[in-house]
Amino acid sequence: MIVAITGGTGFIGKHLIARHVARGDKVRYLTRIKAAQDLPNAVAHIGSLSSSSDELRRFVDGADLLYHCAAELRNEATMENTNVQGTANLLAAARSAIGRWVQLSSTGIYGNGLHGEIHENSAINPVNSYERSKARSDELVCTAAVDQNLPCVLLRPSNVYGTDMPNQSLFQLIGLIDRGMFFFIGRLGAVANYIHVENVVDAMVLCGTATLPGNGRGYIVSDHRTLEDFVGIIATSLGKTAPLKRLPRSLVRAAVALASSIPKFPLKSSRVDALTNRTVYRIDRIESELGYKNRISMEEGIGELTRYWKNAST
Repeated sequence: MIVAITGGTGFIGKHLIARHVARGDKVRYLTRIKAAQDLPNAVAHIGSLSSSSDELRRFVDGADLLYHCAAELRNEATMENTNVQGTANLLAAARSAIGRWVQLSSTGIYGNGLHGEIHENSAINPVNSYERSKARSDELVCTAAVDQNLPCVLLRPSNVYGTDMPNQSLFQLIGLIDRGMFFFIGRLGAVANYIHVENVVDAMVLCGTATLPGNGRGYIVSDHRTLEDFVGIIATSLGKTAPLKRLPRSLVRAAVALASSIPKFPLKSSRVDALTNRTVYRIDRIESELGYKNRISMEEGIGELTRYWKNAST
């Protein structure tokens, strides 16, 4: 099978390339800069989502499976051009040129509900520039599924983690627990939604190879624990006693508001939201329709991550 991947040099993309190479597939990936050494057994195609239609056509042409993983996460000034217009450019190049399109999206497009269950039919409610650009990108793909009869599927993971992740927030949380500085906010029962990168890759490969019940289908992939259990996994892996300290949410929010002008203050409003979130992302659809199961449990994955941090810190 011929596989083409945008965002192949990113966190998830590298794991996806390694998986398809291990399967014996021919893998090509889009990259803006020629690396000193290509990813093993995969072919680099120099270009970007803003490349000419001819260049993008050469990248996608003949691919049995195209994974669109590339996205701008941090620079708001380029999100629209990369995440939305870039998707439009790729769709134009892929017309009648590929077998199936797998779109890597995000549960972020559902917004910050803070409580309740989210499933694939829940209302889209993006609240920041990145989430809005991803929602528009998804909409373009779903439109192409109808107008171009493009075989496609969308995968929406929650917070993706792994030892090589660029996002440092989980490592910072582990450090706080290790130093005895962590405290819970508000009442019991907040929820931590995370998914190991290898589980995400399992789901992506299923989306790319399984028989689908319909075109333009969307799937959520996630795992969750109560925050008390999540923090307990970390504490156990550190050989520490699980923290018990708890402060009222209103008190913490007031402190965050007062300290908002202090550089590098460790708590932000968004972090308070994350530590008091009570939303659960349901994965019933991908389990029932594609036979997906989380292969790496939260206990195994977060335990591995904590031990990695501990070894790296000594």
